[in-house]
Amino acid sequence: MMLESQAISYVPETIETPRMPGRPRHELPAQACDTHCHVFGPYDRFPLQHASSYAAPDAPAERYLTMLDTLGAQRGVLVQPAPYGTNPAALLDALARGQGRLRGAAVADASVSDTELQKMADAGVRALRFVEARDPAGRLFPGSIGFEQVAALAPRMKQFGLHAQLWGPSDVYERHLPSLVRLGLPLVIDHMGSLAPARGYADTVFQLLRAQLAEGTIWMKLSVCRVGAAPDYADVKALHDAFVAANPDQVLWGSDWPYVRMGENAPAADALIDLAWDWLETDVLRQKVWVDNPAHLYGF
Repeated sequence: MMLESQAISYVPETIETPRMPGRPRHELPAQACDTHCHVFGPYDRFPLQHASSYAAPDAPAERYLTMLDTLGAQRGVLVQPAPYGTNPAALLDALARGQGRLRGAAVADASVSDTELQKMADAGVRALRFVEARDPAGRLFPGSIGFEQVAALAPRMKQFGLHAQLWGPSDVYERHLPSLVRLGLPLVIDHMGSLAPARGYADTVFQLLRAQLAEGTIWMKLSVCRVGAAPDYADVKALHDAFVAANPDQVLWGSDWPYVRMGENAPAADALIDLAWDWLETDVLRQKVWVDNPAHLYGF
């Protein structure tokens, strides 16, 4: 892993205060988990390693924990954002502040040492994140580690109990997922595979993801705010329900707070919880999605 603590750091000139939630109308079950959030800063202690392509949020661990408490979520999973590259310092600090209620998805490349992987695992890291989003010239976004590096890391990820968290435009899954599944590594798909709801069930990417989920080779994060149309996300409900029906034991819920790149269009996390509550319909499913499934995957 590149020693990015020694790299040129970047302190944003301006930072954006993220939207904070109110209390949901529905009370989450005990030990509920929000499986997809990010922390940023404080920037005087944890400067970025790459200039961000979006407004840098003022989202340190303390604000994040306040957000979780407001939602009534006792547990959370933090995902390392691309501007921090492979430097996990901000993530590890937040995990320590969580005092056992948090887990993490860090970022590393094939040069990471066993000592570094062990340190991260001991701190509560349970995944490495891989991002296949590219600019028009075909370059990965700064700080991202692409899907092609999963295979090189897979044996040691298994050794340290880490799964792979994957995010990219929907079409990349058709190209990469068949080979990734053969690695025998747990795979978690972010943001419902970035599907285009207008394509519906006929979308070959949706069919692939649903089939792999049904077979138990992938897990799916039911994060709707970057997939469907606000405020009711009705266009994505059928896809959401199909994933839940395919394998209710391997679906997860994540708010995606602090909603980078969304600005004034950022949703309220409490409204997303109330929406998910209605969509899941039964207490059995709510218990699985918010409590049992994340406890199993992240080792709470």
